[in-house]
Amino acid sequence: MTRQRLTVLGATGSIGVSTLDVVGRHPERYEVLALTGHSRIDVLAEQCIRHRPRFAVVGKVEDVPVLTNRLRAAGVATEVLSGPEALETVAALPEVDAVMAAIVGAAGLRPAIAAARAGKRLLLANKEALVMAGEVFMAEARKAGAVILPIDSEHNAVFQSLPATFGGDLAGCGVRRILLTASGGPFRTLPLDQFSAVTPAQACAHPNWVMGRKISVDSATMMNKGLEVIEAHWLFSAAADKIDVVIHPQSVIHSMVEYVDGSVLAQLGNPDMRTPIAHALAYPERIEAGVASLDLFQVAQLTFERPDLERFPCLGLAYQALRAGGNAPAVLNAANEIAVEAFLAGRLRFDRIGPVIETVLATVPQTAVPDLAAVLAADAAGRAAAATAVANGP
Repeated sequence: MTRQRLTVLGATGSIGVSTLDVVGRHPERYEVLALTGHSRIDVLAEQCIRHRPRFAVVGKVEDVPVLTNRLRAAGVATEVLSGPEALETVAALPEVDAVMAAIVGAAGLRPAIAAARAGKRLLLANKEALVMAGEVFMAEARKAGAVILPIDSEHNAVFQSLPATFGGDLAGCGVRRILLTASGGPFRTLPLDQFSAVTPAQACAHPNWVMGRKISVDSATMMNKGLEVIEAHWLFSAAADKIDVVIHPQSVIHSMVEYVDGSVLAQLGNPDMRTPIAHALAYPERIEAGVASLDLFQVAQLTFERPDLERFPCLGLAYQALRAGGNAPAVLNAANEIAVEAFLAGRLRFDRIGPVIETVLATVPQTAVPDLAAVLAADAAGRAAAATAVANGP
């Protein structure tokens, strides 16, 4: 068997760690050519020692000798690079077959597009690439013949529930709508008058999933689900009114697809990201992922609720940005990143995240985004407006 050669962007984050766990279970199938990590040098060093990639990329140039010396002492000859350009380089290496795009936030956009432009098999966990630059990104992927496989558990579940004949036209294959499930996060039942006192530690304590701090806060505000709605629009050519969100606290059904004949197909499993990762790595085959079997008797019941937009205004703002189109999704994402960063730093109350984003969407003029330069300009405008909004409020 010829081994599939991988670049893992964001190897030290939760998705990257889970990816390498699956890869490590199948050394006969996968070879790691490049790993990247922004600042968790100790974790990246351990990963390089185990997987011995040809390249490693760090965020800061001063970390290059630190990691290099660690690896040389362990007898590992990995070449250490740094900076955004190096990320794009390892994402587009000619000998790489597949790229796991798992860098969180806008920082993951450029290397993900580099992989798409190089025609790679792209395992897309960075939702911001499609939220910010969906039209540009999908055009580049089509032009280069890149294959995009979704890693978000929800989009992977939709992908698994669509017919094999799906070619970008939902109506043409009998699909009525997509149902994205959401856990509701840690504050699904918290009284609204307590939102102003929510701490970062509380917001990051997700009841079902183990995730990084930024995505955990996004889950708590349900902006994460809003971004996934925009991502689903681009992945599956689905209009906003064909994508519904359903709160499902157990996180057992990962998403569903409803067909015109009344059938609803769902993908179920334990809340473990190794399942969608293994599915995408081996697609169209199936491989062992190290995930425990789903015990339906222990789960006992599955419940569903409509999302409350008063409790979760960020979800409504994401639908608003999707319907507006143009630069609105990029501005939305930028404002959210700044607001979440301010909340985690103690400079913004939790209940002010939504109002900051709403203010920014109303402040930044709407424009078209025909190319990557326009996307990046929208991102910069959104960040500047959000920084001002944060400074002006509690």
